[in-house]
Amino acid sequence: MTENNFGLKSVSELLGMKFFIPSYQRGYRWTEQQVKDLLQDIWEFTKKGKQEYEFYCLQPLVVKLMSNEDKQKCQLNITEEWYEVIDGQQRLTTIFLILTSLKDVISKSRLPTDIYELKYQRESKKCNVSSFSNGISGSNDIDYFYMCSAFETIVSWMKNNKVKKDDFCNTLLKYELDNNQNKPRDKANNVRFIWYESVDEDPIKVFTRLNIGKISLTNAELIKALFLNRSNFGSTDEKHLKLRQQEIASEWDNIEYSLQNNEFWLFLHEKGYDRPTRIDFIFDLICDQNQFKLANEKLVQIGTDEYKTFRYFYECFKEKPDIEMRWKTIKCYFQTFMEWYNDLELYHYVGYLVENKYLLSNLIKEWNNAADKNAFVGYLKTEIKKIIDTCPYLDFQYKEDGSNKGKCKPILLFHNIQTIINQNINKQNNEKYQLGVFYKFPFHLYKLENWDVEHINSNTTNDENDVDTQKEWLLNVYVSADETIQQKIRLYFESTDDEKSVLFDKIKKGFPPKDKWTSEDKNRIWNYTLLDSSTNRSYGNAIFSGKRRIIIGKDKGKLIPIPKLTRKGEFHIGEEADASSSFVPPCTKQVFMKYYSATMSDFNYWTKADAKGYLKDIEDCIEKLED
Repeated sequence: MTENNFGLKSVSELLGMKFFIPSYQRGYRWTEQQVKDLLQDIWEFTKKGKQEYEFYCLQPLVVKLMSNEDKQKCQLNITEEWYEVIDGQQRLTTIFLILTSLKDVISKSRLPTDIYELKYQRESKKCNVSSFSNGISGSNDIDYFYMCSAFETIVSWMKNNKVKKDDFCNTLLKYELDNNQNKPRDKANNVRFIWYESVDEDPIKVFTRLNIGKISLTNAELIKALFLNRSNFGSTDEKHLKLRQQEIASEWDNIEYSLQNNEFWLFLHEKGYDRPTRIDFIFDLICDQNQFKLANEKLVQIGTDEYKTFRYFYECFKEKPDIEMRWKTIKCYFQTFMEWYNDLELYHYVGYLVENKYLLSNLIKEWNNAADKNAFVGYLKTEIKKIIDTCPYLDFQYKEDGSNKGKCKPILLFHNIQTIINQNINKQNNEKYQLGVFYKFPFHLYKLENWDVEHINSNTTNDENDVDTQKEWLLNVYVSADETIQQKIRLYFESTDDEKSVLFDKIKKGFPPKDKWTSEDKNRIWNYTLLDSSTNRSYGNAIFSGKRRIIIGKDKGKLIPIPKLTRKGEFHIGEEADASSSFVPPCTKQVFMKYYSATMSDFNYWTKADAKGYLKDIEDCIEKLED
């Protein structure tokens, strides 16, 4: 990797070069749509009124300069310079076909008309590509079929879209005739490949890595090569240079290893990041913030495609190959994230803001400008308060169906966050507690589930009409009932289904509800909590005690059945079956444990006394933002 050569190479720089497509690669297979997409992209770039320094960047072309021995094996002229194409031959062939369709225009420009030569190792006696150019040879029938189809697509597309060939060719090759010398001016070219020349690597192994599983050459790999390329080091001491290369490579691996830990990664990100390496996001941040102060015209030049970040670093190294300064910047970003992650207060406030779509780049900027940690914490609290203030809290537009309950989600999440911070502060003030007992909100688990804001006391009438609900309700009142009622409850469990309904109504009359909940009461934040969607679906509109049983089971990773009552009045708890456990947020768990209630009340219902205690705790947590 340290000796590999790479950079940006314009299409015009390929003119006259020779490329060999080995047999381990599949043949040319681009579809009509893929060809049209490339043509359209280049044509749109041509028409957009670009600046002189802008260019359109093609994906990497990975090649290896062939040795004389390799050329002899492949029956190539050893006096000529040939490059073995390891990756990118589909696009290289398509560009060749486009240039072939523009040969009449190229000839007027005094540029080389032989374009570049492509030779395919897989041979076919029937193959004849002279209709394109003497530059393609040795292709088999199916390859030739696809090339012919692509060429026809190019010709018809240009005709149907009334493309000005001079303009299109000028974009590809950036030629402009000098009026005095009647030859192309020496100007930067508008279409360029990312050129990656592999040195001392087995081309088949490189090809396998890039193509098996479709692992493309990433920004991170290209940037790593910049940092490990000996030409970018100022030192000429071979021993020192190798040692520094090893140190950077080791530090790089340690950063990537840390970022592969989902607990750390999902503290900083949403789920769904699909790149093979995660260190890329640090490079993206540096690029987006222009941390290395690249000139505005260079920023426009690097473009906006997936290789934008690599081109940013490439331009920075061209301007000033200061490896130590640039590597120190990358480490500072990573160390900042680690400091936030390891600080119990910063972890929760930063994680909350990231979950609410707050940009990491803004947080980094404020962190660097803050006088100290306390000032940064004050900033975080201010930003969180802004989010809280935009949520419906007590005074909001009431909707009977509860459809606006999702807007309370930021408050409910914050309640969990601040509750944990408060508990940690209390433990920090107690000398007997060590760091191991402190608790961090698991953002990684929270983000891996689909979360809903759901009613604690169901938004339905919640009549106990089905047998399972009636059983749950009766079991929860059994212990506090007098002997007469207990006898009726035992009788219920022995009765037929027809008898159960009548008997239940008689028993329930002795336990009238303590509260009357209106629809408006049920659709306030004191009746909302966070639940993952699977848990919510599992209990539906169950009574409070039923929800409590299911929540406990989710936390334990068990399916807890409704207990049975024996004739002797003893509870029999059936066997708990294993089930997938779900993360239960601490405040959700405390709701169903009636943690916020000053006194123990009816476990069958979420009472208004419970709701008021819960609401007060939410308000107390929000007040902490003013501290």
